[in-house]
Amino acid sequence: MHDGIELEKQGVPTAVIITDEFVNQAKAIAEIQGIPDYPFAVIPHPIGRLTPEDLKERAKQALPQVLKILGQE
Repeated sequence: MHDGIELEKQGVPTAVIITDEFVNQAKAIAEIQGIPDYPFAVIPHPIGRLTPEDLKERAKQALPQVLKILGQE
């Protein structure tokens, strides 16, 4: 989250993807960094033990959110 915000501050369009377990933390980091409405894509938690095919499905879930964040929808 921090890296995405720092890149945005430098003018680099960025889309951060987090799992739903970390929404509150992501919101807190965004607020601390001075961008309380910083958008991020949210996918279901957990991802650590998913198969490559399951990860591909999570990426598909994130894609519309990422495109919206980047203004490419």
